[in-house]
Amino acid sequence: MTDQVDCLNVVGGRRIAGNEPIEVENPATEERIGTVHCADPALVDAAVTAAREAFAEWSQTPRADRAKVLGALSSLIGDREEELAQTITRDVGSPITLARRIQAALPKADVDACRAVLDEPEAQEWIGHSQVVREPAGVVAAVTPWNYPLHQAVLKIAPAIAAGCTVVLKPSEVAPLATEALMDLLVAAGVPHGVVNLVHGTGSSVGEALVGHPGIDVVSFTGSTGAGRRVAALAAATPAKVVLELGGKSASVVLDDADLTAAVKVTVANCYLNGGQTCSAWTRLIVPRHRHDEAVDIAAAQAARFAPGDPTDPAARLGPLVSSAQRERVLGMVRAAVADGTRLAFGRTDGGSLPDRGHFVTPVVFSGVDPTARIAQEEVFGPVLVIIPVDGEEEAVAAANAVPYGLHGAVWSADEGRAVAVAARMRTGQVDLNGAAHNPAAPFGGVGASGLGRESGAYGIAEYTTTKAIQFPAGRAS
Repeated sequence: MTDQVDCLNVVGGRRIAGNEPIEVENPATEERIGTVHCADPALVDAAVTAAREAFAEWSQTPRADRAKVLGALSSLIGDREEELAQTITRDVGSPITLARRIQAALPKADVDACRAVLDEPEAQEWIGHSQVVREPAGVVAAVTPWNYPLHQAVLKIAPAIAAGCTVVLKPSEVAPLATEALMDLLVAAGVPHGVVNLVHGTGSSVGEALVGHPGIDVVSFTGSTGAGRRVAALAAATPAKVVLELGGKSASVVLDDADLTAAVKVTVANCYLNGGQTCSAWTRLIVPRHRHDEAVDIAAAQAARFAPGDPTDPAARLGPLVSSAQRERVLGMVRAAVADGTRLAFGRTDGGSLPDRGHFVTPVVFSGVDPTARIAQEEVFGPVLVIIPVDGEEEAVAAANAVPYGLHGAVWSADEGRAVAVAARMRTGQVDLNGAAHNPAAPFGGVGASGLGRESGAYGIAEYTTTKAIQFPAGRAS
């Protein structure tokens, strides 16, 4: 039996047990690894009150002092990177190599990007005789998902406290263990009690009570598009500013002059990242029709390298899905696509020959997919790639834009100028050219059903501020 973790609420620096405990399981073994102590509306109200009380002082904390706190937090995350990686592997099922490289390492980069903004002198902006200043917006409700539990929490908390805001965090009850460690790190970094508070529970109870609370000034939510619509409706009644990072069905567009082998291999790896449980995953591979069969062969060979396995094994590339419900949802969508006539080029509809315990599935590649097919339109959130053949660049751009989502994407071409031109026509929040690396300081967010607002770095901090114009007597020089 593994060690058990009690996930408690944190209000004004006090750890508080709640009601209706929820068990947390290891998705690879189905063993219980912790218990979530859910908050109730009264505890949510207490957390918002604590954040509002702390806001009075934290919002006036000098910029340099906030930068020092972020620097300390970055160092502490780095010091505990291995422990955090192992926690996330137990909690989410991410292969340990991935957990070390991304799940536990990216949060440090998130913090560093915010600190870098604060380390720069604050810009002075004048419009005529008016000085324009940015001020902290107030109390933030941060609601985060289970797929990247530490990264998503830090991606909201770091820019919020950098801006001078205070926070009430509601993590997913499915994978809450990393947030327990994060709360300790925040205190050790010098974040005052009440600046970051934590409430546990389901979205339908605790989440809705938090985002609809009249004491909330900004709601930052990451999750499904359907849940995001509900969050926006609740927040509109207060009204609070809303930042939404929602679902995706991102396209990797391979032009006819690209290195097809490199493009397909990287796209498959991106699609299957974290078991395909990544909102920005390139789940649609758009290729020239005359190279479609070649692309399918490359993709199938690459998919075979992602055999499901024990996520604690450093050699594992594909761990389990996070829950039995998620496994059944993914397999249900695969079966429905096959029933609709979509060709299964690699994978199985029954999950394959897998361990007796754990929520594993085999990776899937669909070929010759119509861009209007359901499997090419809806977010699966599992290791499922669809390959879409097109005739020419115009058709490739049309196929890329033929979904309601617009979160991420990729373009592959030997001609960088051509790749940039295609990227400019893609309706999405971020595009990688020829496998470019992730930039944690660049703005991240989507359009359409993928949400609104931006996260990361300076753009992320700006979402937690309000703008004020101060008029000076006419004739005053700026």
